Formats: sequence, C-alpha cells, structure tokens
Amino acid sequence: PLSPQELAAVLVEERIRREKQTIEQQQSASGDLYVPKATYSVGQTLVFPAFNWRSGQVVGVRPGKNPEMPGLQVLQIEMDHNEKHEFAANLADHALNAPLRFDDNDPLLNPQSVLAGYSENLVEEIVSALQDNPDFVSIAAKWFPRSLLVDIHIGHLNLAEAVLDMAGGGPLPTPALLEQIELSADVPAKLVEFSLDYALQSDPRFDEVGAAGKVLWFLQRLEPAEVLEPPAYLRYSGIEYDRGDLTRDMLALERELDDELSPLQGKQPGIDEVEIRLIYPHWRSGTLPLGSRVRHLFPTAYEAPRIRFTLVDGESGDKFPAWVVREKRYIYGLKDWFAKRGCIPGSIIRVRRGKQPGEVILKVDSRRSAREWVRTVLVGSDGGTVFAMLKQIVQTSLDERMAIAIPDRDGVDQAWLRQQKESTSFEKLVLNMVRELAKLNPQSHVHASELYAALNVMRRCPPGPLLALLATSPNFNHVGDLHFRINEADS
Repeated sequence: PLSPQELAAVLVEERIRREKQTIEQQQSASGDLYVPKATYSVGQTLVFPAFNWRSGQVVGVRPGKNPEMPGLQVLQIEMDHNEKHEFAANLADHALNAPLRFDDNDPLLNPQSVLAGYSENLVEEIVSALQDNPDFVSIAAKWFPRSLLVDIHIGHLNLAEAVLDMAGGGPLPTPALLEQIELSADVPAKLVEFSLDYALQSDPRFDEVGAAGKVLWFLQRLEPAEVLEPPAYLRYSGIEYDRGDLTRDMLALERELDDELSPLQGKQPGIDEVEIRLIYPHWRSGTLPLGSRVRHLFPTAYEAPRIRFTLVDGESGDKFPAWVVREKRYIYGLKDWFAKRGCIPGSIIRVRRGKQPGEVILKVDSRRSAREWVRTVLVGSDGGTVFAMLKQIVQTSLDERMAIAIPDRDGVDQAWLRQQKESTSFEKLVLNMVRELAKLNPQSHVHASELYAALNVMRRCPPGPLLALLATSPNFNHVGDLHFRINEADS
C-alpha cells in the first residue's frame, strides 16, 4: 500500500524513464541520426532531433557556397507531405556534432525537481483518479488494488472485537490485533495489516481513531457518549443573521474570542502556544473549542472523524487521554482536569504543542486561592437566574469580563433546561441578560464579550448572531468600545 505522495514519486520516475526510452528508440528506429559533420548520399533516410525526431530522405546533395567552410555540402531533405528542407553536411565545427546525452540536471528530467514544482497537483490528480476507480481501496490515506487484498472474514473481525473489548475498547494499533488473529503467514506483513485495516474500516463496530500517519482502533460502542454526539451544552440551534452588519471592531472581537462555531478561516502553523478563554458550555461539558487559532496544535487525521490523543498537564506532567471531535470542532475529556486545576468559566487556558507527536500540553496560571469579587450566577427558588458580584475563591488567572462563578451547578442545569423548553426568543433573552449585567456596572452598560460569556450560561451561541443583534436592534445603544446599554424608550 502506498500514499498518493509515494505514488507520485514512483509515477514521475517511471514517466521520465519512458520518455528517455522513447527518445532513444526514435534515435535508432527511423534511420541514421543527422549530424552536420557527416556526409550523406541520395536516398539515405535521416532522423532530425530538431524536428521532433521526424525522419526525411536525402533527395539531393550540392556543394555549399561559403569560402570559410571548404567542402561544405548542402543536403536537400524531403519529409512527409512533400515538405522540403536544406541542411548542412561535411561541416566539421558545429554544436550539433556533439552526441546527444541526457542531462540529469535538467529540471524536467530530474524527479526531485519535478516533484518540488508539481507534487501538489500530481497528488490531487492521483487521488481523484483513485477515488473514481472502484478497483482501488484506501485506508489512512494509503491505496491498494482491491483484488489483491487478503481475505478477512467475519471470524477475524469478531476476534478483533474481543481483543479490543478486553483492552477497554482500545485504542490498539493493527499489529497488536494481528498478534491475536491467525492470518496467512505467506503474505507480506504490510499487506496483511492493510487488509485488516480495510476490513475494520468497513465494519461499523470499529472506529479508526489515530492521528494522521498512525492507525489506531477503538470499539465504537465503548467510546464516550460525548464523543459520538456533542454534549447538550455545546449544541447550537442556528440563528440567522447578516455578517455584513458586523463592524470592523466586532469582527476583530469575534476573531479574538475564536468560538468554534464562528465561520473563521486561516491557519497559524507558526504559533506554538494559544490562549483560550473558557466559556460555560465547555466548562460544563469538560471540553475545549477547536477554533481557528488553536486547531493546528491538535492532532489531525486523513479520514477519522474522532481522534484519541494524549493531553499533558503543563504543571505536573501528568498525562491523560482526550478526544478530538473534528466535525463538531471540540476537544473532549477535560472535566476532571478542570476540577483539579480549579477552572471556572472565564479561566485562561494556555495550549501548546507537545514534545511528542500526538501530545498537547495544557496549562493554567495558578494563583494562591483567594476570595475575589466575581460575577456570580444565582438560581432562585422559582428557577429564575440573576447575576450578582460576590466574593468567590479564585485559583486561576481570569478574563475579568468573561469570568462567571457557578456555585449551584445543578440549579443552572435546571435553568438551562427550562430556557430550552420555554423557547424564549433570542432578542428577549439578550435583553434580559443585558438588564441583569447592567445592574452590576455603575454606568449601566455591558461589554459585548461580557454579554457573550453570560449569554452562553443560558443558551449556546457564537458571537456572530449576538453582535449582529446589538448592531441592528433599536433596543440597544452602542456607547463606544463595544459597550452597549438598553434603549429603554424602545424596549
């Protein structure tokens, strides 16, 4: 089995070999090679490299008229379709007298040069052709002819399921499964491994969860439920809005918040550390957003929608498993770590690339536990919620605008469910939230990032729809620097 990149290298070398072979055959098959220093006679057939190796017959020879070239002859050559040309002969000093040789430094005859300039296009064409051809199969971005696969029957797959079951679901690499499954020893090991990988991929019981370049298998029924389906607090019911309503400052804030649901593009492969401001839905779900700024730091895969990898506590060095859920753009498996490090919504988490492939390092700037004034959610006996500034124990560095203490998590859960059932309109929910937050500010205004963090305690929402509502609704007045207050006359 070969990757498209490996196939491209093989194909380029073979194409160059064939081109050289074709030229050599053309030189010898159609007649004598024309060189100016030789003499020729009428009726002789010659091959002309300068005419794309076309051949022609000598139909006449006459003396040349150049006193500086004694003995010069002029050949009259007739090619196809009565096309006639004249060429010099008996000319001792001419560049074309040197024998033709292939120059391996010629970029078009050097495989490395061809791949350097055209590899991306070649790989794209190869993948497209292989995908359109049912005779080829793929696993982990490697391809092989279907007809040459080793036969893997249901008994082998049942054994693989039992091995993974005993391992707690996985993950296990293919060689570890092959140690427990009896397959033909007369077939190359790589082909046996690929054949088993393809059979496992075709069976819904198994998930390939390895990062790009590494195949790992897991039993789907033993994967965390929050990996197979997004946790309830991350589920977003789309809100229509016009992105043209967002101001330049709003777009800058959206990029800074880097919500995974925001339609942000761009890669930042040169950045090895990114800060994330934790919001309530991710804190409650034990997840991190896979936003545009942080995406490149986490493992990727060619095909696997879920990737199991290792997180490293940047302070203690402890390691623990986690999952990248690519399609839904979140990282799962941090609930215990959040609790251990005393994280709350608004905590600043630093994410950086790990020292080993498939590892990511997380760190929070811990501080000595102290009581500080923090915006706090309180749930009343009627299930309603209010915000108040109360002293809370703080153990991590915080974004003060986005920090929210949750002393009654179960109560907030009930308030979340109640809000979902009541189907309160989005604008009314935002109005109520601004009123609550404005009470905590002497100027009675609310910053957009503060409102974004608080709104997500009651309903999952990316910044875009919220900012568009603030920009267009007459219920809100912009008082500068993305601070807003309610226009009581209209509301």
